[in-house]
Amino acid sequence: MKIVKKILLLLLVVFVVAQFFGPEKNEGSLESVTAFLEETKPPEHVKTILVETCFDCHSNVTRYPWYSNITPVNYWLSNHVKDGKKHFNVSAWEGSSVKRKDHKFEELIEMVEDKEMPLPSYTWAHGDAKLSNQQISDVLKWANQVRTMYALQPRPQ
Repeated sequence: MKIVKKILLLLLVVFVVAQFFGPEKNEGSLESVTAFLEETKPPEHVKTILVETCFDCHSNVTRYPWYSNITPVNYWLSNHVKDGKKHFNVSAWEGSSVKRKDHKFEELIEMVEDKEMPLPSYTWAHGDAKLSNQQISDVLKWANQVRTMYALQPRPQ
């Protein structure tokens, strides 16, 4: 029994000390998404959906919940954000080619249609992030309009 108490005490000490360490946070400025919003011109209700359900993982600006300060949750969230930005980062929109932007929207449409985005783990943690059928329809309509806009733009040969 003494050994179990010592192990539990050691684990508690490790847990408490771990709270003083954590990954770097993704806390940029909302201005980083301006180029994306100006170019893609989402209607106001779609912009709200993007801000509330997409930008936390797909931009340089993350709104962190209270539990993001708890280790090891903070590392788990940090990995989600890094992975999301690797695949689609609206803060890095400016300077991308039309072909790349169109491809990112093609992926966005596929992921939203298949209800793979937002991730189930994100909607579990953010109950209001689950998209309704109407919201999905609105996002898809906007995304398809953006793809049409890109299709009409000249591309370098």
